[in-house]
Amino acid sequence: MKQQAVLGFTFSLIAAFMWSTLPLFVQQVVKVMDIQTSVWYRFAFSALGLLFLLAISRNFPRLKPINGKNTLLLLLAIAGLSINFFLYNLALKYIPPTTSQVLSPLSSFIMLFTGVLLFKEKIALHQKMGLIILTLGLVLFFNERFDDFLQLNLYFKGVLITIASSFIWVIYAIAQKLLLGQLNSQQILLIIYIGCSVVFLPSADISQIQGLNRFQLVCLIFSGVNTIMAYGCYAEALKRWDVAKVSTILTQIPVFTLIFSHLATALFPYYFANVALNWVSYLGAIVVVLGAMVSSIGHKLIKMK
Repeated sequence: MKQQAVLGFTFSLIAAFMWSTLPLFVQQVVKVMDIQTSVWYRFAFSALGLLFLLAISRNFPRLKPINGKNTLLLLLAIAGLSINFFLYNLALKYIPPTTSQVLSPLSSFIMLFTGVLLFKEKIALHQKMGLIILTLGLVLFFNERFDDFLQLNLYFKGVLITIASSFIWVIYAIAQKLLLGQLNSQQILLIIYIGCSVVFLPSADISQIQGLNRFQLVCLIFSGVNTIMAYGCYAEALKRWDVAKVSTILTQIPVFTLIFSHLATALFPYYFANVALNWVSYLGAIVVVLGAMVSSIGHKLIKMK
């Protein structure tokens, strides 16, 4: 069990690192490539990469029959993830990576309230506490941006787009949750990646890749590989470690993004913009993470008391 715990922690940490660095690289790509094209490349790389990994491991999933209900759920999952990726990439044209990641825990709470509406689930005390703490953290984080919200400028637009992407992601998450009881998880991912690639193919200008310099090309390739590694490591972590412990690591993503943003600025100041935050915003980011942690593992802390 100790070895499994170590592996679970390692896979969780890799997944967190992947998701925390993703917006840094995606933002470099959308500066020179239109949104639909960059998203198409991400899905295409992910589909091809997953096929390659399954081929070398000789671990192709056994295809299960897909009925009408599953077809509808797959279409919803494809639509949800396609729109989510598009909005997420679009938001990075207006806001820095740190802002997008600080808002990322919202998707978990939106999923929580959706579960209440659709599946009659109940919101526990620790989840309510987590939401209150997270809301306070967001207020602190945006302490210097209230004028932007009042002026309805591009920064405010980016924040709204990010929140919208969180709502849309829930459609994908619910569809996938319902599909997991019917289809193989690898089969689902393959179909979704290929389906999303097909969605963006008509509007993608594939030739735009020729206009990328070496650094931007590396960023584009990494954004595709990132998706495979993040979701793959996340799945492996869940097999080897407790869900609550995995979630605890993933709640640190906003903090990791702040750290990686400062490292990127220090090492490659020509490519990455400086992180302009005051100490209250840093405190807000920490409070957001605390709120996400309370929502994730607060029930265990309450039981300990």
